[in-house]
Amino acid sequence: MARSDSLPRTIKKPELRQMVPLADSTIWEMEQRGEFPKRFRLTPRCVVWDLSEVQTWLEKRRRAPVTPAKAPDVRLRRSRPVHDGAGASRPHL
Repeated sequence: MARSDSLPRTIKKPELRQMVPLADSTIWEMEQRGEFPKRFRLTPRCVVWDLSEVQTWLEKRRRAPVTPAKAPDVRLRRSRPVHDGAGASRPHL
């Protein structure tokens, strides 16, 4: 029996990770914020994504690139402090 092109194709996590090389936690957080296609359960132990939704998301990202995050201010970190101009540093915690 031939597969109909009108049927939606789903993908599991291994195929998703090949298409979208983000950490599982990043994908999950983006799903929760509505910034990534939602997964759904086929069975109690099998979650999948709609391939066309993921492809549409990738195409939108390609057309409207994300601006890079600002570099962190390393002077504010608690461990491995950065030396100030006089050569002194804050004590390690």
